[in-house]
Amino acid sequence: MPDTATPTGTQAAVRTLRNHIGGEWREASSSESIEDRNPATGELLARVPLSSAADVDEAVAAARGAAREWGESSPLVRMRAVFALREVLDANREELAALVTMDMGKTIADARGEVGRGIESVEAACGLPHVLKGESLTGVARGVDVDLIRQPVGVVAAITPFNFPAMIPLWFLPYAIATGNSFILKPSEQDPLASERIVELAQGIPEIPAGVINLVHGAREAVGSLLEHPGIDAISFVGSAATARLVASTASATGKRVQALGGAKNSMVVMPDADPDLMTTGLCSSAFGAAGQRCLAGSVAVLVGDRAEQDRSLALIVDAARALTVGDGADPSTDVCPLVSPASRERVEGEIDRALSEGCEIVLDGRRDGGAAGAELGPTIIDGAAPDSRMISEELFGPVLAVQRAADLQAALDLVNASRYGNSSVIFTSSGGSAREYRARVQAGMIGVNIGVAAPVAWFPFAGWKDSFDGDLHANGRDAFDFYTRRKVITSRW
Repeated sequence: MPDTATPTGTQAAVRTLRNHIGGEWREASSSESIEDRNPATGELLARVPLSSAADVDEAVAAARGAAREWGESSPLVRMRAVFALREVLDANREELAALVTMDMGKTIADARGEVGRGIESVEAACGLPHVLKGESLTGVARGVDVDLIRQPVGVVAAITPFNFPAMIPLWFLPYAIATGNSFILKPSEQDPLASERIVELAQGIPEIPAGVINLVHGAREAVGSLLEHPGIDAISFVGSAATARLVASTASATGKRVQALGGAKNSMVVMPDADPDLMTTGLCSSAFGAAGQRCLAGSVAVLVGDRAEQDRSLALIVDAARALTVGDGADPSTDVCPLVSPASRERVEGEIDRALSEGCEIVLDGRRDGGAAGAELGPTIIDGAAPDSRMISEELFGPVLAVQRAADLQAALDLVNASRYGNSSVIFTSSGGSAREYRARVQAGMIGVNIGVAAPVAWFPFAGWKDSFDGDLHANGRDAFDFYTRRKVITSRW
């Protein structure tokens, strides 16, 4: 088991994290490491080793060694193991949420929601015996029967991002092991403590043999080794659009199955008939919750109607955003947490400065001193950005909302569908007709109607479109079972 850091995180107690390989916690072979700090306080929490290709080789060997026996185990055995994982995660959900807040920065309420969503994925994976049932067609010819069965892919790896350090690993781990694969997790090097704890909890489940779940810390070298390693059969990834495309092309070139979830630029359409309370609550939660560091964050508000109606909607949004409290996510009164690091805040402030230099109007300015650790940035609203500007077209991953204006719903759809991304889109309206037309015609995979963050529950896929996804099968839902299994068709004559 890994050493546990003291709650105070004093320098004497700060540890270098270890990899989990073949049921054991092992020191990484590399002496290089980076600091993991609390983004609200600047406190040094741990040092994260930059594992080498040799460390990845060890993890793959351990996973390969466990894959056959685990893959041939009864689906009922695997289901019970996933049930046990669900129980141990549920029993420790408050600890996991506290780790997320301390390590990533998000508010404790948001962290609790994240852990709950992750546990939902485990619960969905518990249905595997029903989903894994095959198909048969007897008598296709005289004495000939055809059967379709599902078998594990083999060794699978997941490369997960900083913004959901508990939930996104649980998008992959339970489905992968439920379907009989062995699993290697490479969490974000910026906030790996929740992932480490999840693996530690899974280690204590007797039904899961050593080598079925492995963890390798690191950054570029570890990722590159996972993508190119011949002993890995499938890769699951969540990150930026550019990196997702690189992951997909590199892993596919080495014969791997890939699901690569990329970036987003999600628009929220505000109709003149939108309920003011529903609209402002949902829109501000989407744009500024987790400091905008979500791939489902609404970062563009498209205000529909004549100029007076648009200005009325904008005034409501500005008033609601101005009332939000910025601060440490551990404080229950905080609405907007720090960004994951001071460097992230500086990057986002640079984007705000660029927009101003391009002639945009800053309607609400959230720039501030950065707080105790230099990572805080308040809600910022910018009007007048050109359709081809970075403020409108690129994912900024910060608490910044850009405003566009449209005369009617058709013009709003044209603006939204012009984006190269297609993760999510939202409409706020009291009109069933407008909602129906929007959900039918908007080019995005996850749609919200009067809901700011259109996150599907785990029984449905996380279904990004266009440049928000590379691959064919998404995370969660039936897609997850399909991704982690291969279908085999058997034709028999007796």
